[in-house]
Amino acid sequence: MSTEKATKLPAKPISKTITKPKKTKAIIDSYSLFSDLDIHLFKEGKHYQLFNKFGSHVAKHNGQTGLYFAVWAPNAGYVSVIGDFNYWDKHTNNMNARWDSSGIWEIFIPDIPTNTSYKYFISNQFTGHTFEKADPYANYFEVPPCTATVAYQQNFKWSDKKWMNNRGNGGLQNPFSIYEVHLGSWMRVPEDENRSINYREAAEKLVPYVKEMGFTHVEFLPITEHPFYGSWGYQSIGFFAASSRYGTPDDFAYLVNEFHKAGVGVILDWVPSHFPTDAHALGNFDGTHLYEHDDPRLGFHPDWKSFIFNYGRAEVRSFLISSAFYWLEKFHIDGLRVDAVASMLYLDYSRNAGEWLPNVNGGNENLEAISFIKELNEAVYSAFPDVHVIAEESTAWPKVSRPTFDGGLGFGQKWMMGWMHDTLEYFKRDPMYRKHHQNGITFSINYAFNENFCLPLSHDEVVHGKGSLITKMPGDDWQKFANLRLMFAYMFMHPGTKLLFMGAEIAQWKEWNHDASLDWHLLEQAPHKGVQELLKALNKLYRKEKALYENQFSHTGFEFIDIADAENSVISFQRKSDTETVIVVCNFTPVIRENYLVGVPQAGKYKMLLNSDDEGFGGSGINKLTTINTQDVSAHNKAQSLNLTLPPLGCLVLKMA
Repeated sequence: MSTEKATKLPAKPISKTITKPKKTKAIIDSYSLFSDLDIHLFKEGKHYQLFNKFGSHVAKHNGQTGLYFAVWAPNAGYVSVIGDFNYWDKHTNNMNARWDSSGIWEIFIPDIPTNTSYKYFISNQFTGHTFEKADPYANYFEVPPCTATVAYQQNFKWSDKKWMNNRGNGGLQNPFSIYEVHLGSWMRVPEDENRSINYREAAEKLVPYVKEMGFTHVEFLPITEHPFYGSWGYQSIGFFAASSRYGTPDDFAYLVNEFHKAGVGVILDWVPSHFPTDAHALGNFDGTHLYEHDDPRLGFHPDWKSFIFNYGRAEVRSFLISSAFYWLEKFHIDGLRVDAVASMLYLDYSRNAGEWLPNVNGGNENLEAISFIKELNEAVYSAFPDVHVIAEESTAWPKVSRPTFDGGLGFGQKWMMGWMHDTLEYFKRDPMYRKHHQNGITFSINYAFNENFCLPLSHDEVVHGKGSLITKMPGDDWQKFANLRLMFAYMFMHPGTKLLFMGAEIAQWKEWNHDASLDWHLLEQAPHKGVQELLKALNKLYRKEKALYENQFSHTGFEFIDIADAENSVISFQRKSDTETVIVVCNFTPVIRENYLVGVPQAGKYKMLLNSDDEGFGGSGINKLTTINTQDVSAHNKAQSLNLTLPPLGCLVLKMA
């Protein structure tokens, strides 16, 4: 394509001092995708579908087909599109600044093919400093370490109508069990230089695996494009782009579609809390702090060495909420897990005195971030009432998962970090000493219903020298596996939704390594296979028994039978739906407890729903009963009781036959 043919608008040559091109309303309006309403909403922070306007789009103008480009750079004096099509020449395709003081630059370039690489060349109008920036709204990037964006047009044909029509049935009164996955290390291809599987291969391998395991949802660590693979996606620059490491946007859509056809929901980790400082990314975008605060006490994160979004800027709010809408609308995503919410809420998060600025009231709450979070949740649930927005929030901030009209932040669920911490600390202890720490395993019920809690055993617990879950367990190998099975059983019986990071279900010995595959060969060994079989059974039981999920966020769904037997480290409780009850008994020591009485609410025959010590799970098979009758002996303020043999480091789950 010749330069003369591509350049339909008057081009101004760059000199040492670059001046802003004349704003010509007639030229811009003839091909612009922006209406007056779009501009108004954008400047008000209320435009939530900017992905349809900014970025690159196939368009027609004056009978010619080409690409329309639009970028926000209000402090630029000159902007041009550079790419393969013009040999990366900054003089060829200069953009036009809109006449309406929106700070938006536009251009239509005919005859450019899709899948062409490009960037924006930007010169600051005050300093003359120049930058080459990736498109903030691009939906596709070159494969890192290359840094250009790609003009990609999504053309996937969805076939998940049945899933989309039915996914909202029952809401949070449904089973909700999440398999957390880092796609790059779930499975590798050793025959091909040990590369990661791609989106299409994941559809062949990961989809049937998650379905077989019985999880209701898969959650991906951020697949938004990120320059540094070792950030696991948490240092994102492409807020509208699925990582090209694993394929194209259509390939990712295919993966989501296959999950939906298999009856599995898809959740994405989403990171509106910060972004990396890479030169081609959002930081200092037009020579000014456009997306981030200019004061590092507000705009720079000391832990992650990254920029913090300026949540008080309307255009930035539109950018971020549009990103959320993009994944939910264009990729049929079923939920967003919002990362690092605590770092957004507190101005002094991970900062010492003098390193942060108080709000207008003198407090440490980030009022602009709080306002943004509420607007995000209100907008998402209004437009997509059948999706889930989940907060990773580690503090005691009140009403995180309560509606904004009730003074809450508006999330649908919140990670129960206290439960995770207390549970792991308890299970690390030698069973001999657990009797002194009974409160550690029961305390979570004191606040379990303050929020809509998700119980996470996430990637954060198996990295950076923390070891894998099974290596945290005390005792010899038999006790380690028994403890792990008991912990998983306790987790699934505890109120709340569930999340388990990949590899835990096969009791992987090594802690997670993002550069290596999971150790799938371990499944050739019976103890590891047994843990996997237990997880299958737990998911099946959780999905089958209404008592385990119908009231999982309500006091009405739980009642302790006995927490006073600290000497034997045994607890028992009921899980209840509106019509059914399940009895759970956990023995946290390796001692067999014979003739152990547990009070139950009804007389009759009880059937064994699950025994974590079953031989099929790698256990000792101490209690092989399938049914047991109550006896007229009172226990735990109940007239009837069950006389049980409690297996070592085991959990029994029973129900009226």
